[in-house]
Amino acid sequence: MSRTQETFSSCRISVRVAVRMLWCAAATSIPFGGHTQDYPSKPIRVITAEAGGGSDFAARLVTQELTAYLGQQLIVDNRGGSATIPGELLTKARPDGYTLLVYGSTIWLAPLLQAKAAYNPMREFSPISSVAVSPYIMALPASVTASTVSELIALAKLMPGKLNYAGALPGSLTHLGAELFNAMAGVKIIGVHYKGTGPAITALLAGEVQLLISPAGAVMPHIKSGRVKALAITSIRPSVLLPGLPTVASSGLPGYETEIMHASFAPAGTPSSLINRLNRELLRALTRTEIRDKFFSAGVEARGSSPQELEKTMASEIGKWSKIIGDAGIRID
Repeated sequence: MSRTQETFSSCRISVRVAVRMLWCAAATSIPFGGHTQDYPSKPIRVITAEAGGGSDFAARLVTQELTAYLGQQLIVDNRGGSATIPGELLTKARPDGYTLLVYGSTIWLAPLLQAKAAYNPMREFSPISSVAVSPYIMALPASVTASTVSELIALAKLMPGKLNYAGALPGSLTHLGAELFNAMAGVKIIGVHYKGTGPAITALLAGEVQLLISPAGAVMPHIKSGRVKALAITSIRPSVLLPGLPTVASSGLPGYETEIMHASFAPAGTPSSLINRLNRELLRALTRTEIRDKFFSAGVEARGSSPQELEKTMASEIGKWSKIIGDAGIRID
């Protein structure tokens, strides 16, 4: 994209956001930041991923609680296919608090993987709160001799280009996390891509690949059976979800971190009074022991945030992964 095209695209996005803000002000008849006592007065639509996935699970848990707190039904709207589809739907919605989005980190990483991004999450999303985080496990087949991250790095350096990692869909965090490992460790483990985490785990069990960075819940049964060994957890700090398992950062690769965060958003231009109300009620839901236990049983840790903290996390993640994506030449167009 030329500099002129980039400037035009930026201006177009800015105009769209400005129009939404004016639209919202006119529709609600309140100044930005004002108090909205009658919100919500009708059901709220919550866009998320296809049924059965992590984002759908997170969305359904919190919408059940918010329905009670807000006094209106929150209706989950599942959307399959690319992560950009829910993102685009959010950017086209009226910024009045009646269309929300609950989705994983891929919602703000997906545009980095496209030559022509469908939306700009930093400009076209209004962050509400994080919802939950889930670290990944660096897993190897039991047949691989390495038992620590340092040993895996040494083995990969001894056999450059001879080891393979299983990537789920191109651009997924299993893919990006492995490329981050390659870049930070200075090794060359070759990616083999499969149509999802399930087939990637099957390949790991069959010995077709020697490394998988997998969601904890998906690979834990195979670790318990002894067919797969867990080297480390990919969060920057030890996790209560997997006590005793060291982090990648503390066992051979300082600074390494890969985890998925599920978060909630409204369209850009949604009044701050509505964002603050939604944030307050969502944090209230996430403090409930029943909700936290349900997340925990699925290998996920409930974790809320302020809108500002979520925005900061998004900016940091976009900066980090854009370099990895650019250096590895990853595209999903």
